[in-house]
Amino acid sequence: MLNRSKTIGKLPRAKKAIANISLQTVLIVPFVLQIVVAVGLTGYLSFRNGQQAVNNLANRLTTEVSDRIEQHLDAYLETPQQINQINADAIGLGQIDLQNLPKLGHLFWKQMQVFNVGYIIYTSVEGDYAAAGYFLDPGDITIDETSVNTNGKSYTFGTDNRGNRTELRHSIDYDARKESIYQATIEAGKPIWDKIASWEGFPEILSITAGYPVYDNNSNLKGILAVDLRLSQISEFLRKLNVSPHGKVFIVERNGLLVASSDREQPFKIANQKAEQINALNSSDILIQSTARHLQQKFGKFQEIKADRSLEFTLNGDRVFVRTTPWRDKFGLDWLVVVAVPASDFTETINANTRTTILLCLGALLLAICVGIGTSRYIVKPIFRMVKASQAIASGELDHKVPESSIRELDILGNSFNRMAGQLRESFNTLENSNEELEIRVEKRTQELSQAIYHLQATQAQLVQTEKMSSLGQMVAGIAHEINNPVNFIHGNITHTQEYFLALLEILSLYQKYYPNAVSEIQEYSQDVEIDFIVEDLPKILNSMQEGTKRIKEIVLNLRNFSRLDESQVKQVDLREGLESTLLILQHRLKCNDKRSAIQVIKNYGILPQIECYPGLLNQVFMNILSNAIDAVEALAFHSPNLNPCIEVSTEMTPKNCAVIRIKDNGTGIDRDLQSRIFDPFFTTKPVGKGTGLGLSIAYQIITEKHGGSLTCKSKIGKGTEFTIVIPQVLQA
Repeated sequence: MLNRSKTIGKLPRAKKAIANISLQTVLIVPFVLQIVVAVGLTGYLSFRNGQQAVNNLANRLTTEVSDRIEQHLDAYLETPQQINQINADAIGLGQIDLQNLPKLGHLFWKQMQVFNVGYIIYTSVEGDYAAAGYFLDPGDITIDETSVNTNGKSYTFGTDNRGNRTELRHSIDYDARKESIYQATIEAGKPIWDKIASWEGFPEILSITAGYPVYDNNSNLKGILAVDLRLSQISEFLRKLNVSPHGKVFIVERNGLLVASSDREQPFKIANQKAEQINALNSSDILIQSTARHLQQKFGKFQEIKADRSLEFTLNGDRVFVRTTPWRDKFGLDWLVVVAVPASDFTETINANTRTTILLCLGALLLAICVGIGTSRYIVKPIFRMVKASQAIASGELDHKVPESSIRELDILGNSFNRMAGQLRESFNTLENSNEELEIRVEKRTQELSQAIYHLQATQAQLVQTEKMSSLGQMVAGIAHEINNPVNFIHGNITHTQEYFLALLEILSLYQKYYPNAVSEIQEYSQDVEIDFIVEDLPKILNSMQEGTKRIKEIVLNLRNFSRLDESQVKQVDLREGLESTLLILQHRLKCNDKRSAIQVIKNYGILPQIECYPGLLNQVFMNILSNAIDAVEALAFHSPNLNPCIEVSTEMTPKNCAVIRIKDNGTGIDRDLQSRIFDPFFTTKPVGKGTGLGLSIAYQIITEKHGGSLTCKSKIGKGTEFTIVIPQVLQA
C-alpha cells in the first residue's frame, strides 16, 4: 500500500512537469534526439569497425610476416645443407680430389662468392683440413689449410680477387677433429646441425654449423663436410622487415633461448670471452620479455606450441597481437618464430578517421538543430499570438482577436478561437452573476483549508519533536546502560571493601587491647573474618574497582570526543609516534608475498621535541605518502625480481627550529616532467582505476595551509622517490 501511494503521488508531479514543457521544446527535442541517436550509433559503429579493422590488419600482418620469415629460414638454412650435398655428390663422382687441399680450398673460395654463408670446411679422418670463409668482414675471404705441407699447423692465407693465395696471415696449432661438429656428425652418421655456439677468440660471432659425413665406396669414413652459418644475418633480416613502429620479431629455440630478434640488442651476452644466448624471458626489450612470459603462462613450455597460433594480451594498457609459428627442418632444427605487434601502431590513423567521422556527425547534428529551431519558430509564432490572445481574454479583454495565419490549420484554429471568445463574452455575464455566491463559498472553503493546514502543521511539529525525544532517549539509555554496569560493579565492591576495613579495624583494636600476647578471642575473631582471605582478596577488589573506573573514563572520553567539546584539534605531540602508528597500520603491506620479498623499513629518527600541530591530519599525510611508497616499490619489484625493496624514514630538527620528516623509497620513481603536477587535484601517475589523484593534493594542503610548512619531492626514474616534510615547531596562526 505504501509503494502504491508513492506511485500515485508521483503521477500528478510528472503530469505537471510535462505540462510545463514549451511547444518549441516538444517540436525540437524529438527531432534532436533522433539525430543524437543516429550520430551516436554512427560513432559507435565507426569505433567498432575501427577495432575490427585493427584486429584484421594485425592478424593479416603477423601472418604475412611469419610466412616471410618462414620462407627466409627455409632458404637461408637450406643453403648449408645444399652446399654439403653438392660437394658430397662431387666427391662421390670423383670430381673433387680430397688429397689436393689447395685446390679444394680454392673450390670453397669460389663457392663463398656464390653462397651467403660464413665458412665452408672439409676435415679428414687423418686430420687434414681445408676451408674458406671470413671472420668479421664478408669481403675479406681467407683460405685455411692443415696438412703435411703446413707441418701439421693450420695456415690462414689471404686471397686476391681470383681466389689465389697471397700472404700468410697466421698459423696456429689446430686439430679440426676436436670440434663438436666433427664428433657429432661422425656419431650421427648422417647430415645434422650442430648446436649454436660462438667462435673461440671471436665471441661476437654466433653461428650454427651443418655437418655432412663423407664415405668411400666401401662405406669407410673419409671425413666430414661442414658449412658455418652466421645467425647475425637472420637478425639483420628481421630488422629489415619493418613490421610496425614498435613491433618486434624474434626466434627462439624450444628451451627459450633467443636465436635472433629484430631488436638492436644482440641475442647473446659475452661472459668469460664466450657468447651465451639470452633467454627471451630475460630480454631487456619489454615487448619481447612480456610476450615470452605470456607464452609461458599460456602454454607452460615453448615445446607445447606445436601449431600456428594467434594470441592477444595487454601490456601497459595497450593490446598486443602475437603470432607464433613453429619452424622445423628435416635435419633436426626446431625453432619458434614469434611476431608481436602493439595495437597502438595501427589505431592512430583509424582513430583519426573515427574522430573525423564523429566531427562530421556533430556538424550535421548542429545543422539539424539550427534547422529544427528555425522550423519550430515558424510554426510556434502564430501559436504564441493565440497564447497572447488567450492571456488578454483571461485579463478581461474579451474583444481581443487572433490575427490570420499563413498556415491553414493554425488559421482555422484562430477562427475557432475567435468564435469561442465571442461565446465567452456571452457567458461572462452569467458567470458574473454567480461570482458573488462563489466567492462566499471559496472564502468558507479557504478558512476550512487554513484550519486543516494549521492542525496538520501542529501534528507534524509534534511528530518531529516526538522523534527527537525518542532518539535522544535512546541515546541517553545507551549511555546510561554503558555507564551503569561499571558503576554497579564499583558500588558492589565498595560494600565488601568497607566490611573488610571494619573487620581489620576491629582486629586492630583487639590487638591493642591484648597486646603483646594474642589471646584466643583475637584468634577466634581472626578466624571468623578469615583475615588471610581478606588480605588476599582486597588487592583483587581494588584492581577490579580500578578497571571499572578506567572503563567509565573511556566511555566518558569517547562521548567527549564524539561531541568535540573537550579540546582543540591542535596539540603538542611527538611526530615519531604518528609515524610508528602509521607503519603499524601498514605492517600487513610490508610483509613478503609471492611477487616480492618483504619491504625493509629503515628508521633514522633524530631528536625531535614535541611539535604543536594537527596530529590527526599529519597521520593522514603519513598514511598517503607511505602508501604511495609501498605502491612504487611493488611496481618496480614486479619487473625487477632481484630488487631489495626498502623504505627509509628519518626525522631531524633544522637550525631554524623546524621539524623535518623524510620518506624515501627505491621504487619506480616519477618522471621529471610529471613531478611539477603530482600535487594537483585529480592528477595521478597510477594506472586507471588504481588512484583518485587526491591523496597528495590533500597532503600538500594539510602541510602548507594548516601548518605553514612545505612538502617537496625529489625523484628519478628507476631510482626511487623522496618526500620531504618541513613543519615549524610553533604552528602559524
